[in-house]
Amino acid sequence: MIFVHRSEDRYRGGDGAAGIDTRHALSFGPFYDPDNLRFGPILACNEERLALGAGFEEHPHSHTEIVTWVIEGELTHRDSAGHSTVVRAGDVAHLSAASGVRHVERNDGAGPLTFLQMWLAPLEPGGAPSYTVVPGIADSTPYALPGAGAVLHVLRLAGGERTALPEAVRLYVHVVRGRVALGGEELGPGDAARITGARGLAAVAVEGPAELLVWELGG
Repeated sequence: MIFVHRSEDRYRGGDGAAGIDTRHALSFGPFYDPDNLRFGPILACNEERLALGAGFEEHPHSHTEIVTWVIEGELTHRDSAGHSTVVRAGDVAHLSAASGVRHVERNDGAGPLTFLQMWLAPLEPGGAPSYTVVPGIADSTPYALPGAGAVLHVLRLAGGERTALPEAVRLYVHVVRGRVALGGEELGPGDAARITGARGLAAVAVEGPAELLVWELGG
């Protein structure tokens, strides 16, 4: 079964006066939707747009696996565990909040910043926080989050190229760039598909190249 959630149907949040524009795909913060609380371990999938100099000042997280994908610009990250990095387009950043961590996220770069941030529930609570950045992750290279029972696949397709999707209990597909045909549906930038019981599915880039993130999720 495939459920498509269009970019324009995301809940508009953030703080315009502070230069923060957020689009929520699932129930989050002041946007409460009891029928849209999570998909498998995925708790949030937020598109964030930060103006120059804007950002999220130091705030806490716990018991959450947070994965960030920069679409445009540079994201500055600092946390209470001593990590300080700049995350760029093509990098996978993973903050395991574990028993608790505080961090700052800002646009200290030279241009606009757009990134996608995905929160996943851990299989077990507690532990020590950690932070990992995989710079310039290669096409089709999986990034495993064993603590959440999930695997992230980064897929970049040339126009007309077709690729098989993993067979899994659940898949969450987010189109970053381009247009993709999937299971009889066509998805554009910001669109997402929630798939259960995936078998024999393929994604095809239409109208030029495409980039998509595919979460392979367990039960």
